[in-house]
Amino acid sequence: MAKKIVVLPGDGIGPEVIKGAVSVLEECASIYSLDLEFEEFKVGGAAIDEYGQPLPEKVVESCLDADAVMLGAVGDPKHDNNPTHLRPEKALMGLRKAMGVFANLRPILTFDELLDASPVKRELVEGVNILIVRELTGGIYFGEPRGFAESEEGRSGYNTEVYFDYEIERIARVAFASAGLRSGKVSSVDKSNVLESSQIWRSVVEEVHKEYESVELEHVLIDNCAMQLLARPKDFDVLLTNNMFGDILSDEASMLSGSIGMLSTASLGEEKDSGRPGIYEPAHGSAPDIAGQDMANPLATIGSAALLFRYSLQRDDIALNIESAIRQVLRDGFRTRDIAAPGEKVISCSEMSEKVLERIGSPTAR
Repeated sequence: MAKKIVVLPGDGIGPEVIKGAVSVLEECASIYSLDLEFEEFKVGGAAIDEYGQPLPEKVVESCLDADAVMLGAVGDPKHDNNPTHLRPEKALMGLRKAMGVFANLRPILTFDELLDASPVKRELVEGVNILIVRELTGGIYFGEPRGFAESEEGRSGYNTEVYFDYEIERIARVAFASAGLRSGKVSSVDKSNVLESSQIWRSVVEEVHKEYESVELEHVLIDNCAMQLLARPKDFDVLLTNNMFGDILSDEASMLSGSIGMLSTASLGEEKDSGRPGIYEPAHGSAPDIAGQDMANPLATIGSAALLFRYSLQRDDIALNIESAIRQVLRDGFRTRDIAAPGEKVISCSEMSEKVLERIGSPTAR
């Protein structure tokens, strides 16, 4: 049966990086005789411009019917002063909630060829291999009540951090199961010395840990974790975090690999017989300052296409092929602006995508 992939290019550099990723999906479909069907829609600022809303209902319906979703990026400065419900970012938040993709996986890998691209010392980042497991549909980003108020003290804005035990249980199981296939250690991040929501987080994580006694568990306070992530990154295996902490830590961790343009992500829902429905996207934003200039790094988005094959289509062999092709491109010395050392030749976004395509299916890539 054909597998349906919904493509959402989004805003800014989104269409540029998503073009390369879709080309990779199509090439792999041809090599491995797969039947992939693609549907493309506008979301974010592009959808506001055309439809007056960031996430049209027809897009949600198509995504719910899909095997996987490929997303470029959302965000457009011209909509920065819109009401909250008409911000481009609402497309991403709404889609995550609608699809029930509660588990965000963000692999943090360092490449030998890019060690000097990281602002962190080479000896600290060499060999880093971290998986950030971030809860994605709860916490302060979705908690109620939220809004604005006025009182005698002045204007205020407020948000609510809420976590239910079942939300913590399911993301903890993803983290422990993932660690069991890796180095066997989970570092759970919280702020339990201050926040009640973190106190229940720690309590539930400890309860779930009893089901995974072969996996080591440590608790790390968020502020200490942010420091240790730069001081001793190789000591981490799986980082389990809530929604907001994971958002912040993964951007920090991207600097270990040299650029956020290298950070792929998979957002997954409950497992089904045919795979896990998911949203696949780069961790970077829409970067409007370089949009339309063919300067972006497409490797994070192409890497997300590899994760799509691994988690939603259950084809780890194809994922490994794509990831090997990315490594081969870097070994061959090709660099986009964000990962180039001074004096190194820089190639464009479209050229980098072509270089990966040339190596997919080749003996060196396989």
